[in-house]
Amino acid sequence: MGRNLETWHFIRKNLELKIPTVLLYVIESLGSSPGREGFCMAVNQNGELEGSIGGGIMEHKFVERAKEMLRKAGAEISIHRQIHDKSAPKQQSGLICSGEQTILIYPLQNTDLEAVKKLVTNFEKGETGTLTLKTEGIEFESNQTFQKPESIVFSENDWFYAASVGFRPRLHIVGAGHCSLAFSKIMAMMDFQIHLYDDRPNLNTMAENQFVFEKVVVSDFTNLSELIPENPTDFVVIMSFGYRTDDLAIRALKDKKFAFLGVLGSKKKIEKMMNDYKSEGFDENWLSSIFAPVGMYIKSQTPEEIAISIAAQIIAVKNHAF
Repeated sequence: MGRNLETWHFIRKNLELKIPTVLLYVIESLGSSPGREGFCMAVNQNGELEGSIGGGIMEHKFVERAKEMLRKAGAEISIHRQIHDKSAPKQQSGLICSGEQTILIYPLQNTDLEAVKKLVTNFEKGETGTLTLKTEGIEFESNQTFQKPESIVFSENDWFYAASVGFRPRLHIVGAGHCSLAFSKIMAMMDFQIHLYDDRPNLNTMAENQFVFEKVVVSDFTNLSELIPENPTDFVVIMSFGYRTDDLAIRALKDKKFAFLGVLGSKKKIEKMMNDYKSEGFDENWLSSIFAPVGMYIKSQTPEEIAISIAAQIIAVKNHAF
């Protein structure tokens, strides 16, 4: 939902100013469709827009359709299936990437404002909720349970869509130096909820980091055992300022299961660490699950290049590319 938050901010502003606005929402996506379920955008009467439903000629076509609707009084809700294949007999999107998606065109109503306000407030706090779109209007209910989105479409005149939204993968970054700052910026753009930890309260790169959801100054990295609970959907990257603090962080997280646990460092440093842990009797299966040295090998040199290499590896794991 973080990806769509600016769109909902835009919608809220337009509803408050009573500027007619249309919501475009992908309620279903199949195959290699560029617009995934939950992608959305909004177009207002002034021709301003925010968000995306997949881009390309298809998005342009729907933006123009929304503008045309806004020029007419009494625009109605409509649902459109789009097939990304020029050989399709009908409902061609203009794209050739294969797959298909279903797009809802929904002229926003003044009565939607309260639900939109609740939605924006909820997601700014990093919480989840249930978004319901139906002919009677938008509804939003706050909750903490993330479930797989689901849609039910009966016909263009009798339909209902509900989805659990707001879930963002959680990323814990241990260490707030220059690499961490560059890494945070990239991962924030990819919609991760980022928690940052360091034991240096006056560190300039931590103060400059405006991309994270939470900053935590720890008195000692051993405290991470309490601060970062085991969670098989969480991602953790250790990139503190030295061997000793990395070691403390690893020991604090020992045997915890995460979707991803990575450690930044040279091959020599990582080799020494792993040999020491093996000699101490650390579980070898757990050690082998650590991405170390973290990051794809692209001969990274700058903090930005290092950040990109780690981000690529995390995205590959998140999307089950390996």
